[in-house]
Amino acid sequence: MVERKMSPVLKWALVLFALASVILNIALIVVHSGRTPRCSAQRVRPLLAKHDERSVVFADLSQEEYLQVQTYMLQQKGLEISTKQTTKPSENFLFLVDLFLPKKVDVLAFLDGKGPAPERQATVVVFHGSTGFIKEYVVGPLPNPTHHRDVTQEKYHMELPITKRLVTVGEYALMFEFFEREVFSKLKKVMQESFGVGPNRKLNAFEQMPRGVRSGDRQTWVSFFRDMSGMYIHPVGFEVLLNHQSLNASRWTVERLLYNGLYFDSVEELNQAYEEGRVDKIVYKESPDYGSLKPKPGLQQQVGPQQFSAEGKRFSVRNNHVVYLDWSFAFGLSALTGMRAFDVRFRGERIIYELSVQEAMSVYGSVTPGMIVTKFLDSSIGIGRFAHELVRGVDCPYDATYVDSVRYIDTPKPVRFRNSICVFEHNMGQPLRRHFADFFHHSYGGMANSALVFRTITAIGNYDYMWDFIFYQSGSVEAKVHATGYISSSYMVRGSLKHGHQVAENVLGNIHTHFINFKVDLDVSGVKNVFQTKDMEFVNVSLPWIPDHFAMIPQLVEKQLKTEQEAALRYDTKTPRYLHIASNATNSWGHQRSYRLQVFSFAGDHLPESQPEERSMSWARYKVAITKHKDQEQTSSSLYSQNDMWAPAVDFSRYIEDNENIENEDLVAWVTTGFLHIPHSEDIPNTVTVGNGGGVLLRPHNYFNQDPSIHSVDAVYLDPGAEESCENNRMACFAQETCGPVLEPFTYQGFDGVMKFGEWS
Repeated sequence: MVERKMSPVLKWALVLFALASVILNIALIVVHSGRTPRCSAQRVRPLLAKHDERSVVFADLSQEEYLQVQTYMLQQKGLEISTKQTTKPSENFLFLVDLFLPKKVDVLAFLDGKGPAPERQATVVVFHGSTGFIKEYVVGPLPNPTHHRDVTQEKYHMELPITKRLVTVGEYALMFEFFEREVFSKLKKVMQESFGVGPNRKLNAFEQMPRGVRSGDRQTWVSFFRDMSGMYIHPVGFEVLLNHQSLNASRWTVERLLYNGLYFDSVEELNQAYEEGRVDKIVYKESPDYGSLKPKPGLQQQVGPQQFSAEGKRFSVRNNHVVYLDWSFAFGLSALTGMRAFDVRFRGERIIYELSVQEAMSVYGSVTPGMIVTKFLDSSIGIGRFAHELVRGVDCPYDATYVDSVRYIDTPKPVRFRNSICVFEHNMGQPLRRHFADFFHHSYGGMANSALVFRTITAIGNYDYMWDFIFYQSGSVEAKVHATGYISSSYMVRGSLKHGHQVAENVLGNIHTHFINFKVDLDVSGVKNVFQTKDMEFVNVSLPWIPDHFAMIPQLVEKQLKTEQEAALRYDTKTPRYLHIASNATNSWGHQRSYRLQVFSFAGDHLPESQPEERSMSWARYKVAITKHKDQEQTSSSLYSQNDMWAPAVDFSRYIEDNENIENEDLVAWVTTGFLHIPHSEDIPNTVTVGNGGGVLLRPHNYFNQDPSIHSVDAVYLDPGAEESCENNRMACFAQETCGPVLEPFTYQGFDGVMKFGEWS
């Protein structure tokens, strides 16, 4: 056999290859060993509170329940209902299906294990164009409904004429067709020369509300804007008064027109004046895209600071129930009033039966008709209706828990809005409490202010409202709102600057108010509560050790209010600084257990009461109003207030007129907050949330024997010489325990839920 020797070159090549492999493996080991491990998706410690399946009593209707109710209503031959979005005003349209809340006494019996589950039912609103009235029905039981009843008179103590209805998508489609046929096509030269309207360019409409000046009116001033980003800040100086009171769209008429500050009685009159040169013509020119929110070119985008849960999320969302440390609550999202929480408990004890948004109202000032009498009542359009998908990492923290909602309002079928609610624990950026002992007993004790945030954001036309319910470890709950989005604007004419500031060429940002109403149904140690106020006054006191020397000393002043009218605290009067819903039960120190209502507001005047429209917003008279709980006094406003402000279906002031006793009764607080907005150049392109908001903080006051956060697992304590010990300070070991977050991929489908003005496929 001939022995074959390995080539020296090949031998050295193999040696070098083996050496390289070893070096590469060592490098990979070093790299991977230095990587931050992934945080566990599972929580490290068990939840302190437990989910309660009985929360389903407050759950919004499911997609299946909506469809069951719709099917049932369509089967009622005597009603002859349509579900098509293009249903004519003269026909019967199934406009709304929503949860019907059962009586509180029945719910409490069920929640407390003393009674059966209340029958699950739905509220149904039908616009009966054929008879000229609106009807509300209660349909049940769910699932598989078998009966319905008309509750209109029972609920509102009046008939609801069809003129009280809001404008449906179907009616909007008819309005757009009318403007194209009766206005734009007859003013082609004006449209083209003044506004650039042509085959590839149109105008967008934005309307004034209420629709007229007296009950029964349905005449709407419609302002027109350029079809570009942020259309609300691109007015063109053209407005039309449309009379659409008739249920037959062929009988609709143009009542007046406004062109560059001048009024005309007809399209023909404007055309003639334009041709004869009797108007100051608006000459179209391209407008800069100052309303765009797209990042400016050339900017290198960055990712800002992010929060994540190193030991898994300390809260859980199951169905419509949330548990977080010592807190638990049920939740819902009403298409009309928006976000609400029920059966709010701390350490198993119910504190709040209902915390809910009720209304968002704005009153505008202007010299032009499109906004001169505008007063928006958003629940009449639907606050929760416009809760679209939230953008991960912007609207809510990236790692938040997102929840879908389903609604049936002005659509032919229920619509699911993906990720329209978010829940997250958030470090609020400052300690909840802390003390550094410098003089004696040197030590440090503190606690990060981590709280749970329950949020939705509603984009109602031009404005976006961010709604937060915040649950603190101190036992406090905060309900607050921030406003952002686009301001409403008008085309500048003579006198415009009396009603705002110029914010762009020929553009006035119109002065307006924001008023928000919350319902706070506190149950403090049960449902038998009283309403108390506390404040201080200075009294002239003789000093005990110098009897002839006097000093002005603060002294506690306490008062218990006895009736609803006493407890209706108006904005135009001085209000005590401490407002309490209290129980006759006491803490260990003999003080009545209570929760304080601390209102943050810069609201001011809402509307003089001499104005006939004021009755539809009479809740805004009061910073806080306390009423005896009644199931028939469920809301402070209604679906029908916007389109008939002069004879509102719900006039909140009537809740107070009967002046019932409020001592040792089940009490409800109606809280109004808000602010004045004088638009300025920094509102272009968008109003920022900073400084534009308000809310109410519900704080324990002698409810506990001490601050409950002293039992929190987040507490930190340092002794001299033990600064690096992890025993009472997890932060000392945090650097060694650090892990990287496990993140969901970014997705967004929010545009699937936008309004559609045609027939659905």
